[in-house]
Amino acid sequence: MKPLSQTYRHLCLISLLVVLFDAAHAEKADQKKPLILEADKVSVNDVQQAYELNGNILLIKGSILVTGEQGNIKVDPEGYEFVTMQSDEDSSASFRQRREGPANEFIQANGKDVVYDAKTEILTITGDASMKRLLNMQMLDQLRGWKIEYDDVKQYYRVFPPPNAKESDLPLARAILSPRQKATLEK
Repeated sequence: MKPLSQTYRHLCLISLLVVLFDAAHAEKADQKKPLILEADKVSVNDVQQAYELNGNILLIKGSILVTGEQGNIKVDPEGYEFVTMQSDEDSSASFRQRREGPANEFIQANGKDVVYDAKTEILTITGDASMKRLLNMQMLDQLRGWKIEYDDVKQYYRVFPPPNAKESDLPLARAILSPRQKATLEK
């Protein structure tokens, strides 16, 4: 086998870096959008930048849509929101966000509790958690478990079974992942 030329190695490295940096991330424009809240009851503490929400909650911020029955939002001095949303016994809390990159790509999640940190872009869903990555409303990835963590910056998922699960109960975490597009070089 012939060693690769220096130029070809550089082309491969540059192509790999382009693919890595071109990956889809959360919609960056969301941070600059207004926060829209609807609920049966909203309590606002402007001094502490904290909001308490109860009943039929709908939170919209750009492409982010969060629903639930009880929720809290805390805004840090830099303007990043930390959202916690809980469901009641008959429903689930949900999170949906458009991703940067390919048009119409979304992350959609449901569970008993949804926690989203806009600063770190980490989403945690617990209690009968499910999450999908959709492109043009077609499922690419699907995850189910007791707890799902999704880090949009590092682009990884983690799925956990219940903390008290027995080996006989497993598998309690499941993932269906679509193949990623491969980088190609044109000569």
